[in-house]
Amino acid sequence: MVLVALLSGCGGDVAFEHEVNPSGEKVLVAVASNFVPALRQLQSHFEAASGHRLSMSVGSTGKLYAQVHAGAPYDVLLSADQERPLLLEAEGQTSERFVYAEGRLVLWHARANSETTRAPLDVLQNGRFSRLAMANPKLAPYGYAAQMTLDALGLSEHVRNKLVFGENLGQAHAMLATGNAELGFTALAYLLATPGEPSLRYWLVPTTMHAPIRQEAVLLRRAASNPAALAFMAFLRGTQAREVIAAAGYALPAESSQGVTE
Repeated sequence: MVLVALLSGCGGDVAFEHEVNPSGEKVLVAVASNFVPALRQLQSHFEAASGHRLSMSVGSTGKLYAQVHAGAPYDVLLSADQERPLLLEAEGQTSERFVYAEGRLVLWHARANSETTRAPLDVLQNGRFSRLAMANPKLAPYGYAAQMTLDALGLSEHVRNKLVFGENLGQAHAMLATGNAELGFTALAYLLATPGEPSLRYWLVPTTMHAPIRQEAVLLRRAASNPAALAFMAFLRGTQAREVIAAAGYALPAESSQGVTE
């Protein structure tokens, strides 16, 4: 088994190659950073079941869309929204798309400890913090959801001078994990992937405070005849994948509303 990781800065774009069967076909998946922990689990199941190989390139949904638009050789896009898949469809670049997960946003008080009893929402509302991290709302759907949450709480102007942005959710989460920001918005999936993370340190943002984070999988037209890409899209719809996705901290779309195929 070979694992290769190419990193471009802390929390930045990442490309992974996990090779288990040199004789199998290969699928190159562009994935929004929030879904990386879940995709790592799915990767091992998919490769074991199919004999194909999966590699991934990680970034913000906006940046990945721009790369696809510019001709990047991806086979599948796992977006964090529905907007970019619809744009790709309008450009004639898709063969299939469907909602594979619905993301959950959390406010994380990364520096809270056993002596800190204030809930993350209280800390946000009282302004007793130096930096509030979030993904860039213009590039990352989780960042857009975070901005909507601040608007719903009436706090956008109150926290404006304390905001620090990551290009994608992975970078924003890294600011929190490394202590460069003590409070911030991240994905529930990231925290569930952190062993021992106490629920008192995060607030699960009600979905009524932001637009749904419906994450779509897209089979790009260039990969319509790639057996590994077709197999992965079918796998992603299956029971095993849905169980992994739910355990990773996502809501599941109804099976009847999953698919849009040309």
